[in-house]
This record gives sequence, structure tokens and C-alpha cells, in this order.
Amino acid sequence: MGPDQLAELVDRYAAALVLYARQWCATPEDVVQAAFLKLVRIGTPPDNLLPWLYRVVRNGAIDASRATRRRHRYEATAAASAPKWFSPSYDPTGIDARAAAASLADLPVETREIIVAHLWGGLTFEQIAQTVGSSAATCYRRYAAGLETLRQKLGAERPANVK
Repeated sequence: MGPDQLAELVDRYAAALVLYARQWCATPEDVVQAAFLKLVRIGTPPDNLLPWLYRVVRNGAIDASRATRRRHRYEATAAASAPKWFSPSYDPTGIDARAAAASLADLPVETREIIVAHLWGGLTFEQIAQTVGSSAATCYRRYAAGLETLRQKLGAERPANVK
């Protein structure tokens, strides 16, 4: 099958195949693309090309749906067994864990990345600087500014030993 024939098939059937695949999966475009790639790989097109395409798309969409469900189950299990960032047990600061998580999520990506890497990842500012492509001093400034923003949003007082 030549590129012109393939282009004609894509132009003619891709939209309908995407619509067909959408009833089973959330990534119908990927499934249709995979079907056309499979058609190219087999070399000689099947005698009943259109039914073949629909069957390959259907099977691919069902497989994609199963894979998505497996991934969601795996992610849910992993999330449930992962250590929590904020413990619901005794917290002398009285900070609400959900509010803290939401406030952290509201920070700029660069700042949030540095705070998470330092507090929960245990990385030094030099290691973080290497990771994000910045200087250690810049990382520290973003970290300090991010913590101050979190304190203000959460109404938390600055610890007595921190200036």
C-alpha cells in the first residue's frame, strides 16, 4: 500500500473510526492511528478492508479501555498505600491538611517543585539546583518565598527558631 492510498483511507475513514472507537475508550485517535499503522505493517491490504479496519479499531479500543482500568486500579492501590504528605494525627500547628495541600498546589510549579524536593525528597538545594537547572541560591530563595506564601495562606505563625 502506497502513501497516497493510505492518505486517501485516512481522509475517508478516520473520523468515523474515531467516533466508533470513542464508545469504548478515552483515546480513540490513538487507537485509529494504531490501526492504520497495523495496516501499513501487514503490507498487502485485506480483501475486506473496511470491516477489517473496524474490527482492528474495535479490538484496540477495548484493549485501551482495559489498560486504562488496570492503570487506574494500580494507581489507586499505589496512592492508598503511599505515605501521606500530611499526617492526620496530632499536629501542633493545627493546620488543615487539605488546605495545606491545596495551598501547595496553588504555588508556581518551580516553587512547588523545590519545596517538595527539599521537604519530602530530602534533596539539598545544590541537588535541587542540578535537577532544575538553576543555582542553589535561587532555589533557596524560591523555597523560602514559597514557605512564606504557604504560612500566609494558611495563617500559620513562623516558628520561633526561624528568622
